[in-house]
Amino acid sequence: MIRLDNVSKQIGHQILFIEASAALQKGEKVGLVGPNGAGKTTLFRMITGEESPDEGQVAVDRGVTIGYFSQDVCEMSGRSAVSEVMDGAGPVSAVASELKELEAAMGDTDRADDMDDIIERYGEVQARFEELDGYALEGRAREVLAGLSFSQEMMDGDVGALSGGWKMRVALARILLMRPDAMLLDEPSNHLDLESLIWLEQFLKGYEGALLMTSHDREFMNRIIGKVIEIDGGALTTFSGNYEFYEQQRALNEKQQQAQFERQQAMLAKEINFIERFKARASHAAQVQSRVKKLEKIERVEPPRRRQTVSFDFMPAPRSGEDVVSLKNVHKGYGSRSIYQGLDFMIRRRERWCVMGINGAGKSTLLKLVAKAAEPDSGSVAVGAFASTSASPIAASVGAESAASASVKCFTARSGRCASTAIQPSASSRLAGSSAAAIRCARTPRPSARRLRTRHSKSIRRASAGSGS
Repeated sequence: MIRLDNVSKQIGHQILFIEASAALQKGEKVGLVGPNGAGKTTLFRMITGEESPDEGQVAVDRGVTIGYFSQDVCEMSGRSAVSEVMDGAGPVSAVASELKELEAAMGDTDRADDMDDIIERYGEVQARFEELDGYALEGRAREVLAGLSFSQEMMDGDVGALSGGWKMRVALARILLMRPDAMLLDEPSNHLDLESLIWLEQFLKGYEGALLMTSHDREFMNRIIGKVIEIDGGALTTFSGNYEFYEQQRALNEKQQQAQFERQQAMLAKEINFIERFKARASHAAQVQSRVKKLEKIERVEPPRRRQTVSFDFMPAPRSGEDVVSLKNVHKGYGSRSIYQGLDFMIRRRERWCVMGINGAGKSTLLKLVAKAAEPDSGSVAVGAFASTSASPIAASVGAESAASASVKCFTARSGRCASTAIQPSASSRLAGSSAAAIRCARTPRPSARRLRTRHSKSIRRASAGSGS
């Protein structure tokens, strides 16, 4: 469907591609990986024709439709989110627009003389609209928006009133509703909450067209793709398998290349040592010349490229008290919308918490309350002695993997249970509306009885020594 043949591309002083080749076949789901700045977005733009390669060519089969979701969202305003999504639905959108124009023309008395032609054309366009399943278009648009966590009010409201993150979802919904032959998705998981991410994963798994995507969420991409194209050092390398397989294969390739490089370096050192040792002797002149020519013909093996990583350390925080944060009977709302009603919540020393919930449930509000960046409408938020609000013990997350890997306590802004222990909230500790609170927790290990006895004995000996002196 899409082929890149010996493509070279340079932007300014940075060389992105050097005679790179790759292909995207019908029905394939491919992950595009590489470090930031390697040229992933540039590759997408060359496929869509927004940019041209300096050398080589990008070939797209005749009649193939391409949907491209990028991080640059055009200005949206003056229409509902549903209308905006339907407008990008491909051919059916154009047919729907013509159908509306013909309906308006049939009601225009000034065009009575052309009514026969208008009615005839209306019949043709209506037949085409039905063929494209156009009457179900709005229903499908609402289904996609609902999957991306839009409420009915947001679907019918002015898209211009939405935040940048929600506009990104509208742009993504346009591509999903279009269902092109090939989808190019540049970081589609950005700005999505957990429920939307799960829905998008299922949608893409059921998508029958070709898919080329990038994502910083490795687990999300790993569950969808069956092939990886890597951008590294100006080259495109294809791996057959998901992201997990790619990581294993890449590590194996690097190990083999390093071993091959070391073997060749040892051989070269041996040959160079022989040449240096006998180059002044006439009796070995023929052997020296033979080995010099041999070295000139050898194709050098390059060591594997090492990606630079940044190392940094966090300064150790001072020891806090046992009660780090305490929220008692907290009420918080924005305008007429109530977020928390009588919330009681406690964080103790050495606990690790994960905050989960749908967009708007109150995750950021909880963090702001703890960090003193926001004040409750009523109730109290107390931070324990020596606790640092700049290094909050709460970690906000929208990914299920983040919560699982933490193996810690979890606060969720909607009803649910944890695999270990579930603590049901009291009537005075609940979230408003659909955000009923449930605190799910896996207890932090406590010191053993033996360790406690040892500490107690040491304390007694210290006290005795003190009194004796």
